[in-house]
Amino acid sequence: MRFLLATVLAISLPVAVFANSEEQAPPKKPQCESGFIYDKKTKTCVSTNGHTLDTDALYQEVRALSYDGRYADAQVLLAQLPADDDRTLTYMGFTNRKMGQAEAAMEYYVRALDKNPGNVLARAYMGQGFVADGNISAALEQLREIRVHGGTGSWAEASLRTAIATGRPIDW
Repeated sequence: MRFLLATVLAISLPVAVFANSEEQAPPKKPQCESGFIYDKKTKTCVSTNGHTLDTDALYQEVRALSYDGRYADAQVLLAQLPADDDRTLTYMGFTNRKMGQAEAAMEYYVRALDKNPGNVLARAYMGQGFVADGNISAALEQLREIRVHGGTGSWAEASLRTAIATGRPIDW
């Protein structure tokens, strides 16, 4: 009965506005070939190993590369970021899941949540993985945790709610 009630609530709540979310699509910019990333300061493509981007810019570039489906390139940048940071662990989980390595992805999500239980993005991506595997009850648990940690109305909450309702993961 609780499962049915949770499913009805997950499906029936209105979809949140995505425009203010952290996970909205990155802005359009020049496409760099594999092994290169866009540097806003120089307005050129620079080597993923020979750049001068700060940590926040690197995370933004990881998002952009992931959005473009360039998961291996994103992982090159992630290797340059603090390995124990929950954002790094979250994106390592995401890129691994998108490259078909679901078990490794779940391990990264668990580590991210060990570092920061309030990381609603890690919870959303983990929940998306559960939806992809057909484990709706585990996805619902992540949805509940997103709400407990203040994520109601966020992209994380809305995307996972929609994925549960449709049975299809939504990553962007």
